[in-house]
Amino acid sequence: MESVNLTFLGTGNSIPTKLRNHTALFLRYRDEGILIDCGEGTQRQFSVAGLSHCKITRLLITHWHGDHILGIPGLLQTLSQLGYSKTLHIYGPTGTKRFFTLIEQLNIGFKIPLEIHEVSSGVFFETSDFALLSDPVEHGIPSNAYTFLLKDRLRLDKTKLKKLKIPSSPLLKELAQGKDVVIEGKKVLSKKVSFLEKGKKLSFVLDSLPGPSVATFVKRADLLVCEATYLSEDAEKAQEHKHLTASDAAHLAKSAKVKHLILTHVSPRYERDPQVLIREAKKIFKTTTLASDFDSLTIN
Repeated sequence: MESVNLTFLGTGNSIPTKLRNHTALFLRYRDEGILIDCGEGTQRQFSVAGLSHCKITRLLITHWHGDHILGIPGLLQTLSQLGYSKTLHIYGPTGTKRFFTLIEQLNIGFKIPLEIHEVSSGVFFETSDFALLSDPVEHGIPSNAYTFLLKDRLRLDKTKLKKLKIPSSPLLKELAQGKDVVIEGKKVLSKKVSFLEKGKKLSFVLDSLPGPSVATFVKRADLLVCEATYLSEDAEKAQEHKHLTASDAAHLAKSAKVKHLILTHVSPRYERDPQVLIREAKKIFKTTTLASDFDSLTIN
């Protein structure tokens, strides 16, 4: 299976700190570069991380709060000045088209083709090997969670091919599609020389109240990246501002039976000891880590 790479460009919340910028994540798979949210300063974070801005193919906006979108005008201007030659596809909740009309009125001078899509629930983009899904979450304004779903794939077992002395042939492609073929007069059954490689599910919940629909959407994810803005001792503040606590995120991961949980969107109040969030979450869900700016991981 080809790998998926995920880089955390910003892991803070509404007030950036010396260590944490506003929210932004960059997912790379083959020729796709999917930016999830674009907080203020994201274009600089690309440079610090050694990533090319022009590798971005899609922008997924979870919601239109400033710490998740104020980097968009500057990013568009930078892409224009760098000679970005693709069409940038932008996806977001209800209201996204109207907000982009306002951005265009800023007269910042970007000249790149954009396609704006408002998405709600279900698959909104799909290829033969992956799909992007969204689902509404509760955060006071229209907001989405997102999932990157790498599909199951039929793969040929090279050892079995070699053992059966099956030569290289254009027909191998048909075997990989589950079709039986005849090679050099010999019938080859696809099921005898292939195996199913399980796909991967990566889900992103960035600013949301807890709820059963969220757990359903992220169910059995291999990786859940989830906001954990507060500790449970600040649960009233979390409820007031429609955020999750570290405990909420851990309960979500446990109930949805995900494999790994990564906490992000950290409040400055925990800047001196962010590990308090991990300690709280691990009491409920052991396979938890805390993201920092510029963390990068590869999912195989």
